[in-house]
Amino acid sequence: MDSILSVRIPADVKKRLVAVSKAEGKPVSDIVRDILKKDLFLLEFQRLREMTIPYAEAKGIYTDEDVFKIIS
Repeated sequence: MDSILSVRIPADVKKRLVAVSKAEGKPVSDIVRDILKKDLFLLEFQRLREMTIPYAEAKGIYTDEDVFKIIS
């Protein structure tokens, strides 16, 4: 079930949201919802990545290139 969340934002951010909304032809709420979904995904991914770093380093994996070499 969807719920309503009220958030205070600076006037300049609202102005930018309205401009994007008009340019995309989408409601502001859709723009905000999409941005939240993307940012939450990135935050969760970064958190999980940080949790795995010690395990990777213990195996000698330090960079993305190291990962690509292993899976290629």
